[in-house]
Amino acid sequence: MYLFSFTQCKKWLKNSQHSFPMALYRLISFMRCFELPLPQWWYSTLYSLHQVFTTLWRYIIHFFYYLPAFKGRLHCYGKYTKLDNGLPFFSGPLIMTIGDNCRISGKTTFSGRTDSINPTLNIGNNVDIGWQTTIAVGNKIIIGDNVRIASQGFLCGYPGHPIDPHLRAQGLADLPQQIGNIILENDVWVCTRVSIMGNVTIGIGSIIATGSVVTKSFPPYTLIAGNPAKAIKTIAFRTLSSHNKDTS
Repeated sequence: MYLFSFTQCKKWLKNSQHSFPMALYRLISFMRCFELPLPQWWYSTLYSLHQVFTTLWRYIIHFFYYLPAFKGRLHCYGKYTKLDNGLPFFSGPLIMTIGDNCRISGKTTFSGRTDSINPTLNIGNNVDIGWQTTIAVGNKIIIGDNVRIASQGFLCGYPGHPIDPHLRAQGLADLPQQIGNIILENDVWVCTRVSIMGNVTIGIGSIIATGSVVTKSFPPYTLIAGNPAKAIKTIAFRTLSSHNKDTS
């Protein structure tokens, strides 16, 4: 017996001129668009209940499962760690420590180079690491206090493959000279979709603009942008206390 595939069945229902498939197609279309004639207060109540239950479930699974499992993977951790939306992915022999008041997305990747000895990631206090960020540690990456890393960032301490195409084809690992440390000093702000290569130090208080590819080090309080990134200007700022004093 010949059996229709799903695609063929849809095509038959939509294009057939016989009464039965036409009636069946109208019935399926009606069922797909059917809505219960309920008052607006019912829809609003249902959505509010959905919000309450999903928020409660996220809190329970975070408190009893994700956060303990995350801490179980860390070498050392501080107080008031917060995870958002799941558990980060870990690969390789990474030694990772975090400080106090860190907020890390569950949709992140932390990787340690397999051929390195004790690849280490040190994260300071009050650090935010955003959604879909990848931190690949060759030997060492240091993230200072009050650093903000927005979504889809990439800290590339090692490339994973050698430059020589013949070595890549053999599935060999990257070479030691391709590995580099990365240091983000205190108060650095890394905006969305920024890539930072190895052997780079970003000075205290610097800002890296969206989409930049950073291949060299920069001094403190620098606005950095471009591909490859360059210094745009020195950041001049006043503290909140001095601003209030000027406007009073």
